[in-house]
Amino acid sequence: MATSALHLAGDVGVRHERRLTPDLRRGGAHYTPVDVAAGLVRRALAHRAQRGVPSVLDPACGSGNFLYLALHALKDLEHRVQLESETLSLEREFPAIGPANVKGIEINAYAAELARVSVWIGEIQWMRRNGFEEARDPILKPLNTIECRDAILTPEGRKPDWPEADVVIGNPPFLGDRVMRGGLGHDYTECLRRIYRGSVPASADLVCYWFHKAGELVARGKIARAGLVATNSIRGGNNRTVLDRFVESGVIFDAWSDEPWVIDGAAVRVSLICFARESVGAPVFLNGEETPRVHADLTKGGIDLTQAARLAGNQSTAFLGVYKNGPFDIPGDLAREWLLLPANPNGRPNSDVLKPRVNGMDLTRRSSDQWIIDFGSFMTEAEAALYESPFAHVAEHVKPVRLRKRRERHRRFWWRHGETRPGLWRAIDGLSRCIATPTVSKHRLFVWLDTRICPDHQLIVITRDDDTTFGILHSRFHEAWSLRLGTSLEDRPRYTPTTIFETFPFPEGLSLDIPAADYADNPHAVSIAEAARRLVELRDRWLNPPEWVEWVDEPIPGYPKRPVPRNEDAAKAVKKRTLTNLYNARPQWLADAHASLDAAVAAAYGWPADISEDEALRELLELNLTDDH
Repeated sequence: MATSALHLAGDVGVRHERRLTPDLRRGGAHYTPVDVAAGLVRRALAHRAQRGVPSVLDPACGSGNFLYLALHALKDLEHRVQLESETLSLEREFPAIGPANVKGIEINAYAAELARVSVWIGEIQWMRRNGFEEARDPILKPLNTIECRDAILTPEGRKPDWPEADVVIGNPPFLGDRVMRGGLGHDYTECLRRIYRGSVPASADLVCYWFHKAGELVARGKIARAGLVATNSIRGGNNRTVLDRFVESGVIFDAWSDEPWVIDGAAVRVSLICFARESVGAPVFLNGEETPRVHADLTKGGIDLTQAARLAGNQSTAFLGVYKNGPFDIPGDLAREWLLLPANPNGRPNSDVLKPRVNGMDLTRRSSDQWIIDFGSFMTEAEAALYESPFAHVAEHVKPVRLRKRRERHRRFWWRHGETRPGLWRAIDGLSRCIATPTVSKHRLFVWLDTRICPDHQLIVITRDDDTTFGILHSRFHEAWSLRLGTSLEDRPRYTPTTIFETFPFPEGLSLDIPAADYADNPHAVSIAEAARRLVELRDRWLNPPEWVEWVDEPIPGYPKRPVPRNEDAAKAVKKRTLTNLYNARPQWLADAHASLDAAVAAAYGWPADISEDEALRELLELNLTDDH
């Protein structure tokens, strides 16, 4: 074990491995590159030497990398003070700081024991390196300051206390809200969310619970400062709630907003955040540069977009697509076979329950020609069974999956999608098209989506059919707003309807609470619509050149046409024509089309066409804050 600990804790060191129990931390495992850990520890402990730092706590310590580094940092501070004391003819003392000054909490017994060994070895290494004899008789003393327990929930279902400390550091586990039930267990997840209700949003990442507890201790003066690693999505959405509270009652004095983290083949993006009750006159840094203030979204400067409020006029317009929660999707060829079958015993065709399906990759790449079986939001099992072939497929492939689900509704209504989105279908009723954008994509793209298509939950659907709204959303101003108020998955921006769409102020007279028909003659609306149509026409012509692609009807009426390559050569050529590839290349004609659209949108706001991004964001924030919410 000592050799293993030395490998983890030494200067090759290398990595901090979170070893997780199968039933409580599945899916949250991750490693901390040693340079990330060292930088965070160094900044979290900065400016504390003159006040003394008797103890440091890592409440998710894993195998002890942060504690190892913290021990060395504390001993280095003490050693520096002693050397400076010698220059003043003061007697040099034996080092007082040792393993007992670092504390930890770790749920896994093996990892907790490994952390203790890592700290012991760290003590021996430092003492030898600096010319001191290590402790003897015994060499290794009991290290009960590293506790084996859960840091965020007691077995009785309460908030646990943390050991007293001056500074909290660490790398708590990342686990997105959608996978928490599978990773932590249904009962644990429900209890956790209930106990922290009102403090941590139910949809927040698991890492936010550690940030919340550390923030509470900082606000109450129980600890002086904290430095924690998080997924970079903590900068936006519901995750940002914990950071909002930091800046309300304290200060983020040092942060790295979006750092690459590549180790053992895994690539993620992280934020490193140090916070305290006050900056005590010390400089504040963001991404290594001094700044007057770090906002809750980990940006600097005078524009604090975290103040943006949700606008009443933007409500009930942007929806997540359907979450199927089971293998309801089928290949297009099979769907077409079913469309040609005779009417079912109820006299109805299979087209009642079959739709083409589109997800985010279908928009950013090429269509996968997937369809989906959709029995709607209210169809009973007996009614669904009358559609023989689709129902038989769902009974064979979906039912066994759904009967194993924890949620009673998913088991009971196994033939329906997990989230059927009746509000979305009501909102697009009567429209022939709507606007869609991927939840996560490298480029913020908007496309028209036929309302006869079933949108996947990885799409955001905006239930408007006018070119003016489309053009405003596809302007550089809305894109800048989305990048600042959204979150990200690794290095791909994520579009969040609540924090982006519902806070975005449209130009006066063109807002979403006004029917498009009412501003059809508005010169700004006309100009934006013309530029938007031109952009879409050029893009569509590039994506599906008529020389390579023909548009064919489905076997029966009622569905949109689909593009089919004219021959094998065309199929190979058109495969590379995707929106992602187009925006990666950004040819001049595309840049010109967007420039024309941006100029038309800027004019609608009353801005010059060359307005800077920062100035545009400042104007948008002012519009948001002066809107009658």
